[in-house]
Amino acid sequence: MLAGRLAKAKSYLKAAGLIALSNGDLELHDAFITNCVYAGIAASDVICCSKLGRHSSGPNHKSAVALLRSVDSVSANHLDTLLNLKSGAGYSHVLSDEVERHRAEKAAAEIVKAAIGILR
Repeated sequence: MLAGRLAKAKSYLKAAGLIALSNGDLELHDAFITNCVYAGIAASDVICCSKLGRHSSGPNHKSAVALLRSVDSVSANHLDTLLNLKSGAGYSHVLSDEVERHRAEKAAAEIVKAAIGILR
């Protein structure tokens, strides 16, 4: 399970990277951020499962932040950042901006890096 979720986290992060190659096209920021969010969620699952033997499930992603915080507060902060960007990127009619894109990129990269470090 851990290897599979880590593979998913990496693939979402890679997809975000491919979107980033579009030279900062504002219309693609939301797709970029959404992939970063999914990468963060999958990486969070890896961290929680490796440390606690379980991960958060269900529609309330904020409970995932609390669970992750019990084992890795830095990664929990990154996941919280990503989840706070999720609604705007996924459901709003307003396009995300460059600042939000950079916040998502940093948060996703850091939480995936933490998950990779756990499985080494």
